[in-house]
Amino acid sequence: MPDEARWRLSGWFDPWRAATVEQRRTGLLAAGSAVVGLAVAATCVVAAGPWDSGQRTAERQRAASGAHPGDDGRPGPDPARAPGASPVLAPLGAPLASPNPDTGERSVPVPTGPGLADALEPLLRDDALGPLRAGAVVDVATGRQLFGAKAGTGAIPASTIKIATGVAALSALGPGHRLTTRVTAAPNAPGRIVLVGGGDPTLTARATRGPDGSHPASLRQLADQTARALRARGEHTVRLDYDTSLYTGTSRHPILPNENLAPVTALMVDEGRRDDSDRGPADRVKDPAAEAARAFARLLRDRGVKVTGDPRPTGASDKGDGKAAKGGKRDKGSEGGEGGTPRGGGADRPGRTLASVRSQPLSSLVERMLTYSDNDIAEALTRHTARATGHPASFAGGRAAVTARLKRLGLPVAGAHLADGSGLDRADKVSAGLLAQLLARAAGPDQPALRPVLTGLPVAGFTGTLRDRYGEESVGRGVVRAKTGTLFGVNTLAGTVVDADGRLLTFAFLTNGSTDPAAAQRVLDRLASAVANCGCR
Repeated sequence: MPDEARWRLSGWFDPWRAATVEQRRTGLLAAGSAVVGLAVAATCVVAAGPWDSGQRTAERQRAASGAHPGDDGRPGPDPARAPGASPVLAPLGAPLASPNPDTGERSVPVPTGPGLADALEPLLRDDALGPLRAGAVVDVATGRQLFGAKAGTGAIPASTIKIATGVAALSALGPGHRLTTRVTAAPNAPGRIVLVGGGDPTLTARATRGPDGSHPASLRQLADQTARALRARGEHTVRLDYDTSLYTGTSRHPILPNENLAPVTALMVDEGRRDDSDRGPADRVKDPAAEAARAFARLLRDRGVKVTGDPRPTGASDKGDGKAAKGGKRDKGSEGGEGGTPRGGGADRPGRTLASVRSQPLSSLVERMLTYSDNDIAEALTRHTARATGHPASFAGGRAAVTARLKRLGLPVAGAHLADGSGLDRADKVSAGLLAQLLARAAGPDQPALRPVLTGLPVAGFTGTLRDRYGEESVGRGVVRAKTGTLFGVNTLAGTVVDADGRLLTFAFLTNGSTDPAAAQRVLDRLASAVANCGCR
């Protein structure tokens, strides 16, 4: 044996020579056990028969034949075809492998009224709720109300009324509709341009990032386009006017002045906020349209355009709730969304368009409105619904338009009073049954355009106005999706859950006259969690 090989073997055996007798015995026992184990495993494999693609052939054939333990084990008619695995969870409403033993139905079982009552009625009796307490649970697949407690009684809904606002806007305008802010050259007035409000409350004067359509419409981009268009025309000095006549009637909501809403006008930037926030309460400017025009003038000056004087209004925004503009119809396709922009109103006066920017799709606006309970978007969408359906773009016109739209969808609007689109008006009255049915309709297979109403609902414990509710131990955390509503003495919650059996349900719980808002919210959260955790049969 060569010296090098002898040296290597000697090195390998050195630890063995240095080991104690007990250590050597332990090593021999381990090695022997390993050899015996390998021999047994090899014997079992040989005895089991041939294998094919990682599965024992005989086992594959038996499975394909449908044989069970105790059968004769003969292969079925197609031994080469192995069965696929069953899904862990069946799709909602899909047939089960066997009929339900209680009902005989081959579908996800529907909760029963008595079962839901057993789970919900004790919670509805909680002293934290006000004198008026109402609730409804609806099965999405059938549209049937499964549980009701004063479900038809009108109550102040607070911000849950935004569900109705979203449904009406989407059904009237379509999810792809966009709101356009324009700059036009004033006809017969050389050197004068007009900033025309398109009713987009999300228009921003702040810097934006990302491709167009991924962020709100930008006043800076509008200024860029306008400056280029003016240079191309050889114009370097202009007079700036602004037009808010897309809307009619008063701009002041009954709750104003209030940090939750700016005056409702067709032209504003960043919702008239004085700070850098983009959601929630904030101090607002008194005249959002004038402030937006001043911001636009500053942006033009930054781009080398001389703007003389202060911007001034043109067109009228406070002429009362007159009739809708002639025709009150949508100019199909003019906006690139479904249905385009309604025609009529001062904002459609003749004048060559120099520049324009468009909002995100209506679907995104509805989602933002619901997730963050955005009151400014809600009031704007109510007016756009009015214009799309031939009503004045005002508080009164919006009320009539939304109510008519819901009625057209076959929803139970009897007794409902929709005074505004945001829910800030305490004159609003909506039933729990209507809210639950609104959500069921949005989830229905025949209304895909309404789906943003569901996708915009906050997720319990994670997003929007439910981010700080439903603690880590709560059953509803991550399962409940719901719109919240809060005013002084008013607490409401309406949304969707998939129950313990996999059934998609909608619910609405409202209380008026509560004195402890935090305690009332906790009870509402427990009610929604009870629906999610309940097979309720």
